[in-house]
Amino acid sequence: MTVDAIQLLILVCMLAIGAFFLGRQRALTVSGGSTRKLRSLPSHYGTYTLIFTAAPALLLMLGWSLMSQGVIDQILISELPEDVRSRTAADLNLLLNDVKNTAHGVASSDTSGLVTKLSDRHNQLQVKADRLLWVLTLSICAAGLGWAWKSIRIDHPARHRVETAVITALIACSLLAILTTIGIVLSVLFESLRFFNEVPVTDFLFGTVWSPQTAIRSDQVGASGAFGAVPLFTGTLLISAIAMVVAFPVGLMSSIYLAEYASSHVRTVIKPILEILAGIPTVVYGFFAALFVAPAIRDMGTSIGLSVASESALAAGLVMGIMIIPFVSSISDDVITAVPQAMREGSYGLGATQSETIRKVIIPAALPGIVGGVLLAVSRAIGETMIVVMAAGLAANLTANPLEAVTTVTVQIVTLLVGDQEFDSAKTLAAFALGLILFIVTLTLNVIALHVVRKYREQYD
Repeated sequence: MTVDAIQLLILVCMLAIGAFFLGRQRALTVSGGSTRKLRSLPSHYGTYTLIFTAAPALLLMLGWSLMSQGVIDQILISELPEDVRSRTAADLNLLLNDVKNTAHGVASSDTSGLVTKLSDRHNQLQVKADRLLWVLTLSICAAGLGWAWKSIRIDHPARHRVETAVITALIACSLLAILTTIGIVLSVLFESLRFFNEVPVTDFLFGTVWSPQTAIRSDQVGASGAFGAVPLFTGTLLISAIAMVVAFPVGLMSSIYLAEYASSHVRTVIKPILEILAGIPTVVYGFFAALFVAPAIRDMGTSIGLSVASESALAAGLVMGIMIIPFVSSISDDVITAVPQAMREGSYGLGATQSETIRKVIIPAALPGIVGGVLLAVSRAIGETMIVVMAAGLAANLTANPLEAVTTVTVQIVTLLVGDQEFDSAKTLAAFALGLILFIVTLTLNVIALHVVRKYREQYD
């Protein structure tokens, strides 16, 4: 967003605030100062005026930001010489990118002067577009304000109109979220199908060699590519399992202590400290794993005669487990605290001890929430990248030994898409196939979680 657009957005917001007070004052004026005569509250009339002042202008600005650059690009292309305009679409896109970079002050390597000329023309068109946007936006704001202000009467259903506008906005946001999800899924699916047209599904799902690199010689494996994803799945499951072995017992036990045993003073101190772990950037965890945990594990293994890689699944899994402890602890603590006190008192009334009450009453009642927290932690572990890159390496080894270097699905997605890539080779399209697998795994975890929640809700509701 340009500076002019930000200034215009601020101005529209200020006009909307002013419109609220104008609409409110208009309602009080037409009612003679008696709010009982009004069909709605004065604040509803103010909100009604605010909506009709700001909403159309904001929609115009959104559409303008999405379409204006494309229109400018088409104008520039139409003004190109015939021999340049006949180039391929890829060449034209590169030329336009060079023009935009030059327009923003980046020096161009073009010596013909065409890029400089087009960048000047681009700036002229951008200035005209900005001025036109200002005129249209402010005109729409004024028109909306005038129409809403004039339509305010004693019997005007402002509350109904405001509620309708809010519901419409909520529905639009819901549809946007749904359409975004569908778009992501379809884009990943279509690119994955392109990949599977070049590489058989069975080779991808059951192959044991992962080598998507471009070959230098024809006798190398990478000449045709080896896209067996089993080593990636194995590495992902291995590191996630190690992480959950650390996070699940520590997180669950800490949540039980905080909810059932700790005093209010201890709880107010320990709970925020645990939740701080969730706010530490993953690159910090990766740095800690690479410089402290991995060397410590290697030294300990060497001292007892074990062969430990400098980058190991154990180091990444241990640090990842520490990172996701708050996901298990915080959610489990909330659901355990939400168990009705009557269930505890009934258990105590039957003669059960506190530990028996926790094991046989509270934990079963809170199990749906605990399962949700665990599955959230598993999803977080599966999707982690930075810790694995820094502590477990990039080697696609098919092994169950936690002392060896492994890699995960997310790390390979990043590796395949780093740098300038052409999206017409199996190497790049493999990232979308891996993303599709991750989506299916996440969906499966969600289905399992819903099944568990429904089962135990029926039992304890």
